[in-house]
Amino acid sequence: MSAPLKGKIALVTGASRGIGKGIALVLAEQGATVYVTGRTVGEGDYYLPGTVGGTAAECDERGRGSGGRGVAAACDHGRDEEVAALFDRIRREQGRLDILVNNAFTISEDLLEPKGFWEKPLSNLEMWDVGVRSNYVAAWHAARMMVPQGGGLIVAISGFAAVTYTYGVVFGTSKSAADRMARDMAIELEPHGVASLTLWQGLTLTEKAQDNLARMGDRMTSSITSMQGSSVEHPGRVIAALAVDPDIMKRSGGEFVTAELAQEYGITDVDGSVIASARARRGAPIWKPIREVDYRGK
Repeated sequence: MSAPLKGKIALVTGASRGIGKGIALVLAEQGATVYVTGRTVGEGDYYLPGTVGGTAAECDERGRGSGGRGVAAACDHGRDEEVAALFDRIRREQGRLDILVNNAFTISEDLLEPKGFWEKPLSNLEMWDVGVRSNYVAAWHAARMMVPQGGGLIVAISGFAAVTYTYGVVFGTSKSAADRMARDMAIELEPHGVASLTLWQGLTLTEKAQDNLARMGDRMTSSITSMQGSSVEHPGRVIAALAVDPDIMKRSGGEFVTAELAQEYGITDVDGSVIASARARRGAPIWKPIREVDYRGK
């Protein structure tokens, strides 16, 4: 079995289920040791199936033959002390970190309710806490490991909400902030050989997305529901390709539509299908790789 990521250490946040789980499985399958974080420890703790231990165990299965494996690490990314302990553990057990995927994002329960922002509770700012602030905290810790080793890849999972109204003010603002954060981090990390970029997901058929489509698809943004959905593993295949791309620094600072990168790398979904880009319907990325623009305005 091919193992292009053999010896690589990865951390995927929010990987009990959904996109995070799919990414973790692919990285382990290709040989990486993957730290899997999430808040769900026991089945039944959340209304959808999936736990950090379950994902880690599946990573072990997928990694047979390539040397890849999963490491369960229960962590609430809204608690700085737990995140600090997580990175201390990785440093102690591995001594390095090669890939960070900032995927954790809190979805407010009333996300799909067609109300104005003033009609929703201020507690919806939890999407800023785990989705924006959490990205910064994880990247801060990761950079303290990657900069001294002279390399690494930090990927933020985002989407078209950065340029197209999607689900509400807090959601769209959170995705926009995560994108700009990844871009500006790239500027400061560039001299140290560490890449930072954003992937824009279209409709991804996670457990939550499938549940929402079944129960209240009529409330979801039509430009999303009409899209071709990808499996949760599709972005993982793209991230694995990015992690071994010798020219990865040429992409640092950019926003990329996952489907477009997949086509560039010759990547298909798990069923062999080619996922179409939603650029024409949902909008185009704003930030280009920093090596392609005069980002300092000189």
